[in-house]
Amino acid sequence: GTVEPGGSGSAGPGGPARPRFGLLRRPARAAGTPLELLLCHPDGRVREAALGARHTPLPLPLVVIRCTDWVPQVRTRARRVLVRALAADARYTVPTAAPLVLRLGGREQGGWAVELFEAALRLRQPRYGQWWEVGLLTGPPSRKEADAILAGLRLAADLPTRRFAARITLARGLLDLPGIARQAAAERDPGTARLWADTALKALAAAGAGTPAADTAIDALLTSPLATVRSAGVTALRAAGRAAEAERHLADRSALVRACARWLLGQDGGDPHARYRRLVADPVGPSPYAVAGLAECGRAEDVPLLRELLGHPAGRVRAAALAGLRQLDATPDEADLLALLDDPAPSVAREACLALLPMAGRLDPGPLAARCTPRAALHVRRAAFRLLRARGGIEALRAAVALSRDWEPKLREAARATVRGWHRQPARFTGEADRAETAALLRRFARLFGTDESAVRRAFPWSGKLKSRSPQGG
Repeated sequence: GTVEPGGSGSAGPGGPARPRFGLLRRPARAAGTPLELLLCHPDGRVREAALGARHTPLPLPLVVIRCTDWVPQVRTRARRVLVRALAADARYTVPTAAPLVLRLGGREQGGWAVELFEAALRLRQPRYGQWWEVGLLTGPPSRKEADAILAGLRLAADLPTRRFAARITLARGLLDLPGIARQAAAERDPGTARLWADTALKALAAAGAGTPAADTAIDALLTSPLATVRSAGVTALRAAGRAAEAERHLADRSALVRACARWLLGQDGGDPHARYRRLVADPVGPSPYAVAGLAECGRAEDVPLLRELLGHPAGRVRAAALAGLRQLDATPDEADLLALLDDPAPSVAREACLALLPMAGRLDPGPLAARCTPRAALHVRRAAFRLLRARGGIEALRAAVALSRDWEPKLREAARATVRGWHRQPARFTGEADRAETAALLRRFARLFGTDESAVRRAFPWSGKLKSRSPQGG
């Protein structure tokens, strides 16, 4: 290596100066070294030289990373390269580099590239300096080019990129009211969709009621798969003079939209509760969401109607009726709830389990343990085991050991986790026989703790003392 010009060094008596530190020696570039490796070299001078490579395309992601380099010389050269790439082909550079630029924006030096891209798309000078300061004399892209880039970014698969494009699009006012509403309806990210929807509501308030643009925008909002956007559309119906349409949204799949529809119907002088009772009594068959809506605004007089729905042929309706009864504090008695654990619909078994959890401590463990066998359906085993775990005691441990070989992965892992954490549970045993059986079950399960029983003995010191009294098969 050689000494950097102006570098400090020491000279021996009668000898040439030698570098004092190894960092002062310029590393030699190996012939044929890939450019990607040079851009990631630990020596900043190598990285800087790699950024000045001629007649060789530089990998754009590594150029973006080098724009945040801790060495100022490397950082400056990388930024000049990025600006030239932006000037040469902005339609390629921005969509390709934007995801990485936005992720690096939180770094100490990462804000520069974010500001550069935002300034280019906003058609203004970057806050960090004029374009000529980073080596570009032509200024930002044209309006037409920036608009085309933003249109592509709004459809990007990368979520931060879509949010970035949405923020700039709204700031520049590129879309009309129906266009903003369509973006809100098409967006799957709740945060970005809420940004579009809030802007659409503000524009609706400014546009006034009864205009074709307002009606088109509201219709678009109501088609969104996201409840927050649909609720915005339902709320906007009142200002548009379309409050009568609230009834069709009373049975929406979202509780938020149902609440907005009830409010809108009430503001228009209607009775949401009476409308729900008519929907639930529909001879064609009630929607489970209509049953849920009735429970949300229900009264004591609705309990008999909901009890009748426990025998409905549709499992989702039965589950909604049981959830409604629990919401109205009118759950069936313990025996009926235990029978509902065996319902062929998993949703009904889940609701029955939720209703039984507060009384799990007084449940008979025998029927629950009988439901934890392979003969029972999967959703029945899940519900019974959940109740046994809430109850605690030796019966829960028996079920956990039995289900540790279940074919269903989630249930199997839940059972194994129960056994592993048994020493942390406040289980109370009724006698020495329970302690002996516990020790036998834990030793049988020792393979989950290691290759021998040492881990079991460390976690449960008393288990070894009970070996002679353990039941056979331990």
